[in-house]
Amino acid sequence: MPISRNKAGTVFVFGAMGLTLAALAYPAMLGIENAATNTSRIIANTQYGPLTEADRDFVVKVRSAGLWEYPLGEMAMERGTTKEMKEAGEHLIVGHAGLDEMCRKIAPELNITLPNQASPQQQQFVATVDSKSGQEFDSTAVSIMRVTHGQIFPAIAKIRASTENVLVRQLADLANDTVLDHITVLENTGMVNYEQVNFQQTSPPKLPKDQLTPPAPQPGAPLVALTPRPDLDVNTSSPTPTPSPTVE
Repeated sequence: MPISRNKAGTVFVFGAMGLTLAALAYPAMLGIENAATNTSRIIANTQYGPLTEADRDFVVKVRSAGLWEYPLGEMAMERGTTKEMKEAGEHLIVGHAGLDEMCRKIAPELNITLPNQASPQQQQFVATVDSKSGQEFDSTAVSIMRVTHGQIFPAIAKIRASTENVLVRQLADLANDTVLDHITVLENTGMVNYEQVNFQQTSPPKLPKDQLTPPAPQPGAPLVALTPRPDLDVNTSSPTPTPSPTVE
């Protein structure tokens, strides 16, 4: 089975993969539909407030997003054909490094198991973009990322409005600002086809649940970290919250 690893250490496995879920804290399915239908089901009472199934899935979803968008950001920086495309790549790297740091910090406090790989669908996004070159690389990357960011944006707002957990609320605040920033820089490339994007955002394909679920990590495997890039100095147009909450 072909395996590749990007600079951040993120592992991508292409082909059939087992999706055995080894921990009770790991969600059975990851997706907007799941987050929307389980907002009131409390699965744990924590010192930071009740944790619902939707809260837990949201933390995993943010982590999973970084596992494919961070390497796409690296690709955009290296292979983008315009200054705007390379700038979008920088914002993806910086934004997801901050979100990943927060996910890794709050997950143990909430007894949430984080994935080390993106979902099969997300891995296919990376493979699709990686197969392109030149302007086709730019347009394919922008199209995929603008659609996925547009889909997750309202889901973040729903979690922010409904969660009673302090740590999940802080993550939603940071995710909201980060996703808005990414949408903005993607649109600044001038390559967004809004009619196509709007159609794809509202009419996503019906995929099997296992394609939307990141595989559970191997027992004892170290947690992959999306490391910050000290060489990047990115200023966002949105206010930037503190990257990590204070956890005692």
